[in-house]
Amino acid sequence: MTIAKVLDYIRTIVDILLVWLVLYYTLKILRKNVKMVLLFKGIIFILVLKLVSYVFSLSTIDYLLNYVLEWGILAIIVIFQPEIRNVLEQLGRSQLLGRHKVLTVDEREKVVYEIVTAMDAMRKTRTGALIVIERDNSLNDYIEKSKKIYADISSELLVTIFFPNNPLHDGGLIIQGDKITSARAVFPTSDSVKINKRLGTRHRAALGISELTDCIALVVSEETGRLSCAIGGELNYNLSSDELKILLLDELKPKRSILIDEEEEDGDNNEEKN
Repeated sequence: MTIAKVLDYIRTIVDILLVWLVLYYTLKILRKNVKMVLLFKGIIFILVLKLVSYVFSLSTIDYLLNYVLEWGILAIIVIFQPEIRNVLEQLGRSQLLGRHKVLTVDEREKVVYEIVTAMDAMRKTRTGALIVIERDNSLNDYIEKSKKIYADISSELLVTIFFPNNPLHDGGLIIQGDKITSARAVFPTSDSVKINKRLGTRHRAALGISELTDCIALVVSEETGRLSCAIGGELNYNLSSDELKILLLDELKPKRSILIDEEEEDGDNNEEKN
């Protein structure tokens, strides 16, 4: 085998891997964007209809679909420009390794304990709060426009920041890893029609940022004192402190690959046999 053939094989493998990565991240982002999912379903429907018209020689439908496919791409770019821009922004915000993944088990449990303790205290006093925890998608765009803090997480500090007379209580607070990065952050509000009209700006902002990134957005309602958590555009409403703690520990836990899990299971099985 010559060097040229080896290089061709490597080039082909790299090409396939890049296409796979693009498809993987595109589908991952589409899954969290309702409008883009509907767009994707519409495109699939048109392509299936085009195939049916070709197989059964439906000339009129085929003629019309040719025009749709010819001008459809331009129409999609114009009509869905905001959604396409959001997808590209999400790709740009993606990080190889989120800061929460490098925390030890003890550090992660301490972070969750401090957050839940603070939210439980604010629940009792009905102090409104919005806490956003960064994961793989960077929140630097929102941090740049907010008030920088960069302090260790403590329940006392969290409660103090959201105290009504504190100048930092408006807006949201951003956590990266085991640090409070900034306060007074402004997030886009969700325009989903599924949101209960009784929910206020904090809940809409929590849903909005969770639709655009993979963050965890926590809310304490000022009106009812109820605890909520938004992940992936879904709102978990009226959680207890224990439910919130379990949810955070699970969501902040690094997801292990199937290969690693299988290797560990095989090792455990071998140890049991011995």
